[in-house]
Amino acid sequence: MASTGAVKDATKYLATQQAESPAELAAEWAKLEELYNKKLWHQITLKLGNFVKHPALLTGDKLIQLYNNFIQVFENKINPLALVEIIAIVVQQYENPKDAIAFLEQTEPKVKSCTEAVSLCKVLAGSLMLNKLQDQSGTKKVIDDVGKLLGDEDGVTPVHGRYYQLASDLYRLQSNYAEYYRASLRYLGCSDLSTITSEDKINIAAFLGLAALLGEGVYNFGELLAHPVLESLEGTPAVWIKHLLLAFNQGDIAKFEQMRPHWESMGDLVAHEKQLREKITLLCLMEMTFKRPSNNRILTFAEIAKETQLPVTDVEFLVMKALSLGLVRGAIDQVAQNVQMTWVQPRVLDKNQINGMIQRLNAWCNDVKLMENLMEEKAHEILTL
Repeated sequence: MASTGAVKDATKYLATQQAESPAELAAEWAKLEELYNKKLWHQITLKLGNFVKHPALLTGDKLIQLYNNFIQVFENKINPLALVEIIAIVVQQYENPKDAIAFLEQTEPKVKSCTEAVSLCKVLAGSLMLNKLQDQSGTKKVIDDVGKLLGDEDGVTPVHGRYYQLASDLYRLQSNYAEYYRASLRYLGCSDLSTITSEDKINIAAFLGLAALLGEGVYNFGELLAHPVLESLEGTPAVWIKHLLLAFNQGDIAKFEQMRPHWESMGDLVAHEKQLREKITLLCLMEMTFKRPSNNRILTFAEIAKETQLPVTDVEFLVMKALSLGLVRGAIDQVAQNVQMTWVQPRVLDKNQINGMIQRLNAWCNDVKLMENLMEEKAHEILTL
């Protein structure tokens, strides 16, 4: 009897909406009623996914009424992730964000069979905490909890993009440059750039560039430099950020100095000038190591000092710093005043670095060919010894 009463209530609600709506919208309500009466749950789910976005329903609390009087009746028949996607639009009509968060928390047990759906509930609540309540600690807990849930999922789910966007929003507010850089790159990896507005792409590219420069432990800019989002800076006043990233990626200290008028316009960069100079100096050392053939990686202190624009007395400390960070491997010879480099941290390379690597590979191939020819010429002599 309880379920029959629920059916009557839903049917009455649908009939009322049809009677009170304009012809076009009334037809939509009628279609919902038809699907509901036929118990076509998949089709009604697809229909609701579009219907909740109808302009006529986006005012007042019409979506909340739709959920309370209709969707709630058969929500256990709906795919859990699809249900939360619908609820994501419904909660926007709650005037009090705390009520919206409570609604999402009440939804979690209903979709517990689907990790993605539970994760999305938490991400939506976290977004409200951050943007409406300025609750950074609560948002951080949500990010940690969802990170554990999604960490057990295979591949990238539809929820990952929203999760990384929430994380990047929090880290940006906290000026946590390194975490913002990583989260934003992951967000872009889960997103279709064509769905992001031009203005947002410019902002993302600019913030990502600054985060890469300022992020502690971020020494690999190749992934960002190769990403199409960075092209959005072309033709804008912020294009200098891209050029500065290129200078850092190549360890070009002279270019860094030439661009001083640009980066001095950014308060965060000026405030961290010492760290920026240390980072580009370390990158310069990495680039010196990378450019050398593997059989000729002995760098003298004098050579390093010249390239990095450091006093010779500071070179040993620079190399020790690079070794401790795992950027390079090698051994310092204090007596001979040189460094024997054996390895440099792998990086995503830009076009110039790839061209340099191709030239070294060609040189290596030529050396192998010469050795092959020499062996052929001397083979008779060797065999007759």
